[in-house]
Amino acid sequence: MADFKEHLNNLNAKMESVDQDKIKGMNAVYQFDLSGDGGGVFHVKVADGAAAVAEGASDDANITITMSADDFASLLDGKLNATSAFMAGKLKVKGDMSLAMKLQSLLG
Repeated sequence: MADFKEHLNNLNAKMESVDQDKIKGMNAVYQFDLSGDGGGVFHVKVADGAAAVAEGASDDANITITMSADDFASLLDGKLNATSAFMAGKLKVKGDMSLAMKLQSLLG
């Protein structure tokens, strides 16, 4: 079971490997609220073709994604499809749904 820092590191590595053309022109803040063991709150700011992961809540999040820390780890590992998780109620989205769809394509 991954701890909170491990989730941040895994997401950071994933975001660093994103094709820069996919995030070019994007300007959004994704906030994640993970529950359970290894959970916590963090956000990802995507701007000017770069993505930065930071601990804590953001005052200007465009979208908040709520899910369990275990499901988040499975999502990053490619074992859980974001759309399926949303439909099953394992992933909740508050805010701009189009950004959620964009994130799914970024995380692959």
